[in-house]
Amino acid sequence: MAEPAPAPQQTIALVDDDRNILTTVSIGLQAEGFATRVYSDGAAALKALLENPPDLAVFDIKMPRMDGLELLRQLREKSALPVIFLTSKDEEPDEALGLAMGADDYITKPFSQRLLVARIRAILRRAELIRGVVESAPSEPASEVIERGRLEMDPARHHVTWLGKPVSLTVTEFLILEALAARPGVIKSRNQLMDAAYSDDVFVDDRTIDSHIKRLRRKFRAVDPHFSAIETLYGAGYSFTDG
Repeated sequence: MAEPAPAPQQTIALVDDDRNILTTVSIGLQAEGFATRVYSDGAAALKALLENPPDLAVFDIKMPRMDGLELLRQLREKSALPVIFLTSKDEEPDEALGLAMGADDYITKPFSQRLLVARIRAILRRAELIRGVVESAPSEPASEVIERGRLEMDPARHHVTWLGKPVSLTVTEFLILEALAARPGVIKSRNQLMDAAYSDDVFVDDRTIDSHIKRLRRKFRAVDPHFSAIETLYGAGYSFTDG
């Protein structure tokens, strides 16, 4: 009996003007089984990404000639390629703009290689789920949609609405919100939310959850200024109320 063919290698494009980061991250991703392509110039990267798309791209925001935001803007005119931003701690406005423009997630420098690999795999899994839903036969049952009052979440399509209006979330934000909405009124500690959003072998500071919650609230308040469904229980954690 013939052995099944191995799954094709997934390709990650890295765009950063720091060649040390390109080399280090590329080697790390190759050790995890990915193929990599590296670009130190945004303009050259854009042409290559459109002509020969990888499975996912990682952009630095601050680059000469064409920065990551402009690269994403031009890419989004023609492609829905998954993109992760690398940002510095003082780049929050740029990071928020990048997410609004269609980036899938962000990672703050200095970052853990394990965290980057975990985020890449999460986004690639989501992309595969979406493709599977689109390509599945009509006879297959639809995935369960979560409805909590004014909130609706479709995990298979990674689609979220509030009051019928779409809200664009990163993979991490979606997983945190899903964990909260699964049991309305139940307090979830930061550790529980980290377990929901990150794999077991990834360490992040628990205050990272606070930053994600702030961004979640900001995004929902952009469509509903009176949004208050995510409550803070000081010293305990967060809960979701669908009232």
